[in-house]
Amino acid sequence: MSSNVYFIDFRATYKENFVLKLDKLVNTAGLNDRIKKRDLTAVKLHFGELGNTAFIRPVYIRQIVKSIKSAGALPFLTDANTLYAGTRGDAHHHLVTAIQNGFAYSIIEAPLIIADGLRGRTETPVIINEKQFKKVFIGSEIVNADALISVAHFKGHELAGYGGAIKNIGMGCASRRGKMEQHSDVAPKVKKKRCIGCGECAAHCAQNAISMEGKKAFIHPEKCIGCGECIIVCENEAVQIQWNQSVPVFLEKMVEYAKGVLSTKKEKSLFINFINHVSPGCDCLPYNDAPIVRDIGVIASTDPVAIDQASADLVNSEPALTHTCLKINTGPGEDKFKGVYPNVEWEHQLEYAETLGLGSRNYQLIPVT
Repeated sequence: MSSNVYFIDFRATYKENFVLKLDKLVNTAGLNDRIKKRDLTAVKLHFGELGNTAFIRPVYIRQIVKSIKSAGALPFLTDANTLYAGTRGDAHHHLVTAIQNGFAYSIIEAPLIIADGLRGRTETPVIINEKQFKKVFIGSEIVNADALISVAHFKGHELAGYGGAIKNIGMGCASRRGKMEQHSDVAPKVKKKRCIGCGECAAHCAQNAISMEGKKAFIHPEKCIGCGECIIVCENEAVQIQWNQSVPVFLEKMVEYAKGVLSTKKEKSLFINFINHVSPGCDCLPYNDAPIVRDIGVIASTDPVAIDQASADLVNSEPALTHTCLKINTGPGEDKFKGVYPNVEWEHQLEYAETLGLGSRNYQLIPVT
């Protein structure tokens, strides 16, 4: 069975500018069927790491917020804190970064709420009973919301091959512990050459899993729950993630987290992918390289699998732009993501998501005119 995926390009006229086309897209895709009056509606997006400029333009998000309000719902912008130590590792820095990148209430007219709280520990366990996880840990404000609108910038990704709707909710809605579970199956490690023995990591560890041994921090893996707070509080970057997860297992874990997010919202969610400035790397990077294909358009669907499959197909159908990092698979119909990340079988996330019942890889692309 195929799913409907609705599409607009970036063409515009005096009679219909792009933001008006965006409003028509989300309503045609079924926004009003997914939310009702007074629904607290999480608009899950990526605020962009400070220094990155490839994230979705705030003016586009403003129109999506306006469309949600027109349906009588109550939207808020949200994302969960990062596992790595960057400009979005706790709610304070995350909100400052979001505002600096243009997502202030005065511009978007929707409040900003970090889904997993001040330090990434405000989480809700969700039972899923799947292959990799029996339960997953989701940012509580995502779980508590009545409805979910995923707004993803479709681009390349270092571990997943591409990042779209599935990653936006599977990785993006996970608490810090959830992110740790997906990226690694062991506790963080201490790089002793960087550790100055300040004890901040031990002082902030809620599980008493860190002790000071020989003026250096030591993590007791049997006590560690993988919350990742020690990574964030270390100013010397001495506590680091052990990136030891194989790509197929990582993708399956990410998809299972997406299932956890949608377990109570499958009929209360809508997915929007922006296929423009298709950068080779994630918006989590503090920079963005040149886009690998032209700006294609925006698509929307109630099916997260179909929308990601359609997005990948649209990118791969394009000829690559010149003067980018992409040196192979540059022709129309060639796999651009494999060209950038030849060792990542990105299709595995779609195959696995389909087996879990999250959606269908078969789709009908319907232009909205």
